[in-house]
Amino acid sequence: MTRLTHLTLRNYLIALHDVLATAVAFVAAFYLRFEGGEQFVERLPLMLRILPYFLLLSLVVCYLFNLTTTKWRFISLPDALNILRVTTVLATALLALDYILVAPNVHGTFFFGKVTIVLFWFLEITSLSALRFAYRYFRYTRVRHHARAEDASPTLLVGRTADAEVLLRGIESGAVKRIWPIGILSPSVADRGQLIRNVPVLGNIDDIEDVAADFARRNKPIARVVMLPSVFEAEAHPETFMMRAKRLRLIVSRLPSLEGGETPRLAPVAVEDLLLRPTTTIDYARLEALVKGKGVIVTGGGGSIGAEVCQRIVDFGAARLLIIENSEPALYAVTEALAAQEVEAEIEGRIADIRDRERITRLMSEFKPDLVFHAAALKHVPILERDWSEGVKTNIFGSVNVADAALAAGAEAMVMISTDKAIEPVSMLGLTKRFAEMYCQALDHDLAQARPKRMRLISVRFGNVLASNGSVVPKFKAQIEAGGPVTVTHPEMVRYFMTIREACDLVITAATHALGSQRSVSVYVLNMGQPVKIVDLAERMIRLSGLQPGVDIEVVYTGMRPGERLNEILFAAEEPPVEIGVAGVMAAKPNEPPMQALKNWMAALRQAIENDDPATIKAILKDAVPEFGSNAA
Repeated sequence: MTRLTHLTLRNYLIALHDVLATAVAFVAAFYLRFEGGEQFVERLPLMLRILPYFLLLSLVVCYLFNLTTTKWRFISLPDALNILRVTTVLATALLALDYILVAPNVHGTFFFGKVTIVLFWFLEITSLSALRFAYRYFRYTRVRHHARAEDASPTLLVGRTADAEVLLRGIESGAVKRIWPIGILSPSVADRGQLIRNVPVLGNIDDIEDVAADFARRNKPIARVVMLPSVFEAEAHPETFMMRAKRLRLIVSRLPSLEGGETPRLAPVAVEDLLLRPTTTIDYARLEALVKGKGVIVTGGGGSIGAEVCQRIVDFGAARLLIIENSEPALYAVTEALAAQEVEAEIEGRIADIRDRERITRLMSEFKPDLVFHAAALKHVPILERDWSEGVKTNIFGSVNVADAALAAGAEAMVMISTDKAIEPVSMLGLTKRFAEMYCQALDHDLAQARPKRMRLISVRFGNVLASNGSVVPKFKAQIEAGGPVTVTHPEMVRYFMTIREACDLVITAATHALGSQRSVSVYVLNMGQPVKIVDLAERMIRLSGLQPGVDIEVVYTGMRPGERLNEILFAAEEPPVEIGVAGVMAAKPNEPPMQALKNWMAALRQAIENDDPATIKAILKDAVPEFGSNAA
């Protein structure tokens, strides 16, 4: 409910309208009941004495049921129900007044009478509703007129009618512009021949050619198609529909999923939208409960994963956000993007390198975070195979610095973004990430032994993220746009894929489980679905671009790079999976060495790095992580 101090002039005008509407209904009910005769005249003095107090009551009731603070432009069924509630409360108040106070003591008979109260009930509903719905209809017709007058594209909506209704509301409210819906193609047989907000359902998704031809014959050609979220489900074969729409030379857009409460908006259809298994249903209330009102630090907040974590953190209501990033352009980009949204959170960006232990400790101590998300890392496999010591400095010692600083600053939890390459690693990326995981596991274990209420340290592993820095999909896109060839390392190479948004939401979901669970779980693994063969991905992207693999665009095999393997795995043999009852997230059974052993290895690593001794670095890491593959060099 809006506080009284937040009421605007518009709210006061609405309150005045409601008071006048109630007064009209009150007087009209008496007049109609007694037909303006002697009984009406007799009751008029007492009625006028009662009226001011009744109007004051109506003012309070309307405010309590949100009529005073609801914008008429968006009035809908919930507001109509509130009008019914207000009217019923006021009618009940009249009934109590008539039966308990006025009638027995003043008239000796009923002053209002049941008929008058029933008349008031109907008249009050009419008087409170009439102007509201008239204004709603005026805005609705004006938006529709502007939409048609602004050269809006005749558009087909494709998908379930529930999704279509969301978009149609967006068009009516003015949130979505420059499209004019002329029909819906729905996969449901029950929808055929129906009208959804005055837009007809013209047929099945497979009827697009017939529907387009029919409009063309009537000189009303369709210019655009909007693919709704339900069309991107695997059984709907979205890539087939998109290719058919492209053959008809239609502009194809999409309505992103609205599960997170986003404002309806149209976006181009990206190839990534057509490459995924169905995404996991996220419990957004759970994520908001974790983040709302908290102070959060994100390291590496300018990277693709870190920036999305920052976005979700402010979306879920964080009070304060500190972004730590060692790239000045990346820090500027993420802070400007968040500032442009005018979010409520206090956002601060600081240049810092997680290798600088003193600075990281000082920044966290000053900020005093509740939650820390550690996304900063060196992640490019072939580069780290050439520069081992840099990977150790950032991914191991940098992560240790962040974990220790978060603990010293009194954080509730630190969440490290890890990788599926940390499982039985064969690369320096996987190896350094696994070592960092072990440190967090050991520290989490020691804290559990030390005190009942403790900071949690967890690691979350997942595979390739579409559209992230270094992802294969943008690389393939650029190669196709350049005319090829598309380069694939090996014909049998397979990988797991998910969207940045889903990955980040599930990372936060894992944190909610860690803070709410008594289990000793400190490594979580996201459910990545089925692995995708990279060559199939490349050929599919070529076809979705309207070209033929091997004819228009060649696929060339370049050979596996250092540190790569054909198949990624989700769990090591020594850490079997544990179901935790959370959709999209699993846990790995703890498998960490004692903290003292880790400290001994870190001391030896520091000495080997100072001596620039790669052989010793490899030997130490091999000792710490015995499952490290021999082909990592």
